[in-house]
Amino acid sequence: MGTPATMNRPSNSMSASLDPCASATPAVPSTLVQQARETLDRAVDNLLRQQVADGYWCAELEGDSILESEYILLKWIIDQEHDPRIPKIANYLRRLQREDGSWGQYPGSSMDLSATVKGYFALKLCGDRADAPHMVRARTLIHRGGGAEQCNSFTKFYLAATGQIRYQAVPSIPPEMIYLPKWFYFHLDKVSAWTRTMITPLSIVTSHRPVRKIPTELGIDELYLDQRMRHRLLPFGDAHRTWATIFCSMDRMLKLVDRAGMTPLRNRALSRIEDWIIERTDRSDGLGAIFPPMVYILIALKCRGYSENHPKVLEAHKHLNDLMIHDQARDEIRIQPCFSPIWDTGIAAYALTETGLDRSHPAMERCAQWLITKECRHAGDWAANVKQPVEPSGWYFEYNNGFYPDVDDTAMVAMALKRMGGEEALAASRRGVDWIFAMQNDDGGWAAFDRTTERPLLEHVPFADHNAIQDPSCPDIAGRTLECLGHHGFSPDHPAVRRAIRFIRSKQELDGCWFGRWGINYIYGTWQVVCGLKTIGYDMRRRWVRRAGLWLKSIQKPDGSFGESAETYLNPATKGAGPSTASQTSWGAMAMMAVYGPEDPDVQRAIAWLCQHQIHQDSPETGDMAGSWIEPWFTGTGFPRVFYLRYHLYRVYFPVMCLGRWLGAMTSS
Repeated sequence: MGTPATMNRPSNSMSASLDPCASATPAVPSTLVQQARETLDRAVDNLLRQQVADGYWCAELEGDSILESEYILLKWIIDQEHDPRIPKIANYLRRLQREDGSWGQYPGSSMDLSATVKGYFALKLCGDRADAPHMVRARTLIHRGGGAEQCNSFTKFYLAATGQIRYQAVPSIPPEMIYLPKWFYFHLDKVSAWTRTMITPLSIVTSHRPVRKIPTELGIDELYLDQRMRHRLLPFGDAHRTWATIFCSMDRMLKLVDRAGMTPLRNRALSRIEDWIIERTDRSDGLGAIFPPMVYILIALKCRGYSENHPKVLEAHKHLNDLMIHDQARDEIRIQPCFSPIWDTGIAAYALTETGLDRSHPAMERCAQWLITKECRHAGDWAANVKQPVEPSGWYFEYNNGFYPDVDDTAMVAMALKRMGGEEALAASRRGVDWIFAMQNDDGGWAAFDRTTERPLLEHVPFADHNAIQDPSCPDIAGRTLECLGHHGFSPDHPAVRRAIRFIRSKQELDGCWFGRWGINYIYGTWQVVCGLKTIGYDMRRRWVRRAGLWLKSIQKPDGSFGESAETYLNPATKGAGPSTASQTSWGAMAMMAVYGPEDPDVQRAIAWLCQHQIHQDSPETGDMAGSWIEPWFTGTGFPRVFYLRYHLYRVYFPVMCLGRWLGAMTSS
């Protein structure tokens, strides 16, 4: 628990005792209750103002610079570099570059080598001179980072397709994998859903090996330090040396087999992969409805001979175009990694139920009806691993992604519908819960998209350097699932709940917190777990639960806030440290409230911080709205250590949830 925040705790803090709950709790000031009510009213008004007429919420979802740089590279690969939007995308890419010349994964991060290489290359293709100061700074940092030869594998696909490296340096993804038997250690059903949708189109790319000839003067020869290593497949990052050597050797063997023409099933395999991809664009806004496969599919379809006017190609372009946000004032275009309407709507609705709203309110009625229409009533990829018969249900993350509902969204929506009420909503909510039970892993936890078993060796496959080739059980989803089950009347005595609690206990860190897979980071994981335990009716006086509370108190800042950076994924010693945010302060407050109750002084300090830092007036200059909080930091996680997210509504609906819950608890206490 040794963090900078720990050292700055005020000497009179109750966390100095072995168990703060053992001490007498002073009365909550009436002024704080009144301030919290006023703050909540403004925040609820803000949230309702942002609801779309159809009943849902969908705020901007912000990623890092690779979205813009990869899109520019895509357009060159498919011979569309004259798209008039590219200069506007380049304008935004230039604005994202830091003063030192780098591009990074989130505000305040260190340089990301692959992002900086792609940013440099994209701007050079857009006409930026190599001797321009911002390009020189980027190139200097790339050299310090080991040169462009040290890029990750997903960057190398772009570099090979633009002729900057040979495909020899790109991991092989043989399309024949589609024929592997289910018992094989590697199988499409055994990797994460997002990996599935990324490597299938890339298997077409690595088989066809397309190359767009780039004029030499626009290439990036100057970014490489070792021209010999430039065209070799290198282990990436902190890959295990032994397994990296083994898998790289296997990759060389696959390439030899390719060159020798010893692939009799290749054409059939490519056709089957193509059919697999096309099928999964049905009921979906693009393959996987996320940016990477939506880009790769355009290259793959071009490889397979699809014309630019083919309906599937036009559809793929449309789905990418829809992700663009046009900023006319700055003459810029920025790109989102995907849309988040069901996630935003489920959380917003659940937060509003904490304030007492239900379907008697018109906004909640519209919301419930919209969520009901988005239930998945057809089986997707998840059905391949489910052992027990279950009626198809669940909710996905985006507007349409019918093959990939996920447990996290389903739990969020199911408990929101349960609390909003109504016969149709309750029936859908119960189907969602039944589906969640069917998705429980053997270890007692839940993954996001599939019922899975962890297979650690897969993390060392050469194309696994996005750090998420698997989708194993994680504490944060298990915690939210328990919260959902608690709202549906399940208790700690239920067999599935008992298994989940055992899983959660097994994943607790030595200092009492939990890792957060889908949010940053240990604050997020700990919040999810303890609130799940509380809602399911678990005894919150148990010592291991108290350890979580003590950890939260140890990292709370003197002003009452919480903040944590994505740096914690690289260096766990920094857990609990980072800029203060409204979303993380809300998570911390709700977690402490679950352990210690609403009258706890440290809970009060967090509530006071939220009240003191709310925006009271709309700001046309910044786009901030009254009732919100300033939060430029990334508190969402895509791939730990690789890609992070800024959900623009996190700064509103989590404070609404927190303040509503606190005021409700104060009223009932």
